[in-house]
Amino acid sequence: MKKPLIAALALALIGAVPLAAAAQTTSSVSKAEQSGDTYTTEEILGVGHSFFGRTTRGLATAVEYVFQRQGEPTAYIVGEEAAGSFVGGLRYGEGTIYYKNGTKQRIYWQGPSVGFDFGANGSRSLVLVYNSTSPEDLYTRFGGVEGSAYFVGGLGVNFQAKDDIILAPIRTGVGARLGANVGYLKYSGRPNWNPF
Repeated sequence: MKKPLIAALALALIGAVPLAAAAQTTSSVSKAEQSGDTYTTEEILGVGHSFFGRTTRGLATAVEYVFQRQGEPTAYIVGEEAAGSFVGGLRYGEGTIYYKNGTKQRIYWQGPSVGFDFGANGSRSLVLVYNSTSPEDLYTRFGGVEGSAYFVGGLGVNFQAKDDIILAPIRTGVGARLGANVGYLKYSGRPNWNPF
């Protein structure tokens, strides 16, 4: 049972790290950080602990991992989602996006995936958003690679990118799911059952 888990996590890490590194734009992150329009590690950890609960192990490590690669986010989304897969999969979610200037709005996402991925899970998601100034920036498809290893409970991080906007979902889930997949999520201001 350990070998498939290690293989899935390695595949996800190999795919996610180059995507994040290639997508990072240092100048735009620096401008946002200098103007005070970003969230600090402490602010995001506070949100994460209140949303996930203080018992969530690994939250600080996951947040630090994302901050080391992308810097401070310009916004964050807190929400819930459900996903399932048998080679091909679907994911649906909804939440609220928060910007430092006080803007907050409901946001929805859905999308297909394909890969060596089996099972189903329900997740709470904290998505760190980079290089965005309004929710409308996200109303498009964001591609990414994900590895899942949910056995009763777990936590995972992946990166999604479109142009210079980077999304880093941190998920804690309940269910039985193992594997790695490639896909995209489409974000919108209204719920939509069509994953494409």
